[in-house]
Amino acid sequence: MRVLITGASGQLGIDLVAACTAAGDEVFAFDRASLDITDRLQVFDAVADARPEVVINCAAWTAVDACESDPVRAHATNGTAVGWLTEASHRSYAHLVQISTDYVFDGTLQRPYVEGDVTNPQSEYGRSKLVGEQEALTRGSGVTVVRTSWVCGRNGSNMVKTVMRLASEHPQLSFVSDQIGHPSFTQDLAPMLRTIALDRLSGVVHLTNQEACSWYEFAQAVVAAMGKDPSMVLPIATDELQPPRPAPRPANSVLDNSVLRAAGYPAMRNYHAPLAETVASLLGK
Repeated sequence: MRVLITGASGQLGIDLVAACTAAGDEVFAFDRASLDITDRLQVFDAVADARPEVVINCAAWTAVDACESDPVRAHATNGTAVGWLTEASHRSYAHLVQISTDYVFDGTLQRPYVEGDVTNPQSEYGRSKLVGEQEALTRGSGVTVVRTSWVCGRNGSNMVKTVMRLASEHPQLSFVSDQIGHPSFTQDLAPMLRTIALDRLSGVVHLTNQEACSWYEFAQAVVAAMGKDPSMVLPIATDELQPPRPAPRPANSVLDNSVLRAAGYPAMRNYHAPLAETVASLLGK
């Protein structure tokens, strides 16, 4: 398979390039320096030159709080640019896989979110990513929008690394217990994204590791995987955070992988397994 990957130097992009390369694909990997996805001409030239069968867009501006203060940049990168990628893919008969987020929901449901639930983003990041979904689904045919959540891995910046750093510097940590979601690890996401792309699955799907938890419970699990006492992590409420976060977070980010389950795809692992692998790798074990 000829696959073009944007955002190839990000935490998901690195593992996706590795997974596709290991599977024998011809990979065209672009990072931010080699392809500015907000430049329509660059996007069209890159896709036309590569002639991919599949385009997987891992490029995004994911700094949630920074997006709140710069919505123009957020919407250009996470929204409008997806339209350029969709048009370019459509012209080249390539299937587009667009990575999206739990932040398109408001987090108020008392059950896991399924793919058909009404979106209602509360942050500029969430709004920009929803625009990206709409651009992908309306501008071209042969598109998969993959919503995932709480992405972590061995590369880039993520909550696993943050917890590990803080646990090494402080005797006690505090994490919110009133925000719940599904941690999703790049070593599991990457091969599943390749499978979805290869199958040319269309529409919106949710893709996460299994078992929901709060950030407090997740931080405890990270600390335990480090070999430290998880009781060093204390629960707090979101409204106790000081200073408060600029961008609101959905209280419920749990994504039900209902479409993939109905289509017969195997569920990704319980998050504890890839978490243990990630922590061990980061500790050099």
